[in-house]
Amino acid sequence: MGFLSAKLLPSCESMCVCCPALRPSSRRPVKRYKKLLAEIFPKTPDGAPNERKIMKLCEYAAKNPLRIPKIAKFLEQRTHKELRAAHVSFVRIITEAYSKLLFICKEQMAYFAISLVNVLTELLESKQENVHILGCQTLANFINSQVDNTYARNIESLVRKVCALSHQQGEEHRLLRAASLQCLSAMIWFMKEHSYIFADFDEIVKSVLENYRTEESVVGGDRHASQHNWVDEIARSEGRPGIGGGNDVNISSATVRLRPARNSSALTRDERESPEVWSHICVQKLAELAKESTTMRRVLDPMLSYFDTKKQWTPRHGLALLVLSDMAYPEKSSGNEQLILTAVIRHLDHKNVSRDVQTKSDIIQTATSLARQLRSRGYAAELVVAGDLCKHLRKTLEAVELGSVEDLNSNESLQNFLEDCLMEVVRGINDVRPLYDMMAITLENLPSIPTVARATLGSLLILSHIISLTSASSNTPMVFPEALLQQILKSMVHPDIDTRVGAHHMFSAIIVQGPSHLRSESEYLYETKKQSRNTSVFASATALLEKLRREKDSLSSDKPRNMMHDDVKERNTHEEDNKYVWSQKNSAYFSKLIFSIIERYAKLSSSVEEANIAMLTEDQTNQLLSAFWIQANQTDNTPFNYEAIGHSYSLTVLSSRLKNSSNSNIVQFFQLPLSLQSIALTPSGVLPASCQRSIFILSTSMLAFTGKVCHITELSDLLRCFTSPKVDPYLRIGEDLQLYVRLHSDLGSYGSESDQEVARSILSDCRTKVGINDQRVLDVIASALSSFSEMDRDVLAKELTEMFTPEEMPLFGSNSVLDWANFNGQAFSDESLSFDEVGCLH
Repeated sequence: MGFLSAKLLPSCESMCVCCPALRPSSRRPVKRYKKLLAEIFPKTPDGAPNERKIMKLCEYAAKNPLRIPKIAKFLEQRTHKELRAAHVSFVRIITEAYSKLLFICKEQMAYFAISLVNVLTELLESKQENVHILGCQTLANFINSQVDNTYARNIESLVRKVCALSHQQGEEHRLLRAASLQCLSAMIWFMKEHSYIFADFDEIVKSVLENYRTEESVVGGDRHASQHNWVDEIARSEGRPGIGGGNDVNISSATVRLRPARNSSALTRDERESPEVWSHICVQKLAELAKESTTMRRVLDPMLSYFDTKKQWTPRHGLALLVLSDMAYPEKSSGNEQLILTAVIRHLDHKNVSRDVQTKSDIIQTATSLARQLRSRGYAAELVVAGDLCKHLRKTLEAVELGSVEDLNSNESLQNFLEDCLMEVVRGINDVRPLYDMMAITLENLPSIPTVARATLGSLLILSHIISLTSASSNTPMVFPEALLQQILKSMVHPDIDTRVGAHHMFSAIIVQGPSHLRSESEYLYETKKQSRNTSVFASATALLEKLRREKDSLSSDKPRNMMHDDVKERNTHEEDNKYVWSQKNSAYFSKLIFSIIERYAKLSSSVEEANIAMLTEDQTNQLLSAFWIQANQTDNTPFNYEAIGHSYSLTVLSSRLKNSSNSNIVQFFQLPLSLQSIALTPSGVLPASCQRSIFILSTSMLAFTGKVCHITELSDLLRCFTSPKVDPYLRIGEDLQLYVRLHSDLGSYGSESDQEVARSILSDCRTKVGINDQRVLDVIASALSSFSEMDRDVLAKELTEMFTPEEMPLFGSNSVLDWANFNGQAFSDESLSFDEVGCLH
């Protein structure tokens, strides 16, 4: 307008002195915010930014919020211009101005937030690395300034761009990776604070772990070496080998702690420029994010999948143990750290690893270390973890039995690792009663397929031994769990003979409690395997009997030294016998399993003198005696079955504390073997002669052992003639009066035609000997029982001559048991009988 008035309308200039259009544009007043915006930039691209002017601009904006949109628009347009001109120093001034606005004008963020998001998008899409770094740092400041999730969608749209920058490889991109991880750390904080999970959350986790791995590849050698040296030092201080001490020891033998928690606001310059430090901070914040079970699973799922695809489960060189250890040590505990262990165990079923035995072994080793860490902090693993481990142990035992020779070593190794992990989990559980309930539920659904049944029972047998070895005993003996006993009794009549033997082993493992105190860490599992005395649970129970009798002024205290030496020799002989017999394929299944457990955990168990036996109620005792009666009369029994019945009977005698039992209960303990002896010597019985012969030697062992516990010394002398090796070529009665399978016996010929002929001849001789001593045996038992009971001697003698009557119980009369147990050809009838009919025959 000034040009027009001067050239075209000269008279207007002299007349209209008040018209603004007459004034030249250079003489108009400039808006102050424009002046401030101009002053924040130096006159040359190489000039330093004017921090004072930037602060002045921000203070002006805070006092004049209506000017902020114009200021933001100017900065956005200037950003486009400087990026095209490649003036990175001017771009840095613009990002600094936005950062100051975020700090000073936080309450007026709505005026410039969208403009800033547009600038950040352009910075992250630039082709210059320095600009990328500025964009990540500014975005981190923007995220940290949020007070709600208003701009969550805007931030979410930038996640993939930041993650892409974090994947840049090479030392030259170190600063870019650090800046992008700093931005990802702010994003994780935002999700935690505002309960908002980004759609690309998996990408964030992958980027964090990828940089963890990248840093490991750069300096990992020294770091892993120092880590292993530290672990070895701990191992040496505890008196066990370190990681380099052999293949039997792994990194899970020590608690792994990467570093203390870091405060991102107190980092040094070198730490701020380190991707490893920021990845560690991200893991810390991920642990804080997982404060609920749902978010914990959301955080762990992409982590575990990353470990699968990148093969990072190896405890020695992988990231899984280090990262999960950081997850288990959050700066602020959420109380859900045990969910990490649960998720790791359940990951064994994931399709990525379900068929990879080596990866599963690595996962279990990692889980073992995590279980130890959590237990050291006072966290008990969830009971479901023990159940899941038993499930995988069952699958592994089944694979060991059915798998090829090539897979045998890997499956057995996996089995050992599962046992180690189960040991650590059980050690952290104070109340084991829920574990017994879980075992009862599992046995309730025990399948009839022999392979699956043996594997299922085998896994529970391992758990039973671990509970016995790790649980601290109290002054009050434990009462045998009722629900579990019912299911064990049911398993004792399973159609598979090996499963029946396993049920007896399980009963023995539960009723014989282990050490009375928890051992120190150095005494536990992770040490080089040493040759140890392989004492079975039955030998332990026998030694326990000797201890109890010494404490109660029993006859063994007066035994000559040579007899005591014979007892020790007998037990050692029994161990040698077992080692040979267990080389047989069939009934050796559970015995071999027991020897493997006890050999591996020999250091865990205390001396035999520290063991104790759980108590059985009178009803439980009656149920067991009835079960032994029915089992002994099954036609498909093998010598292993009779041995198992004999040992379970001996433990029942010890647990019942006969001196404190009711009179009727005591009579039944003698009535059962006498009745079995009567059936064994019945001519032309329904049972095969070989079974009758085994029942006879079983009943003799029962009588002698019960007489020993009740201090009836004369009874042992009367029965000594039946302990001759000629009575049964497959079973023998040891010096401890326990029943054992004979060493080098040809079990394959048991029950053959020739064996039946030999058995008939032996039974004929035994009838003659029993007929001579029969009345004397009854008199000795009746006299002894009447001496510490209130019953008359003649009444006792009459009851002893009566046939044992098994108790009528729903278990034995239920249809489910009838479907399992086939009692064709029992001694009671020529036809198949139900358990109720068995109970009513006498």
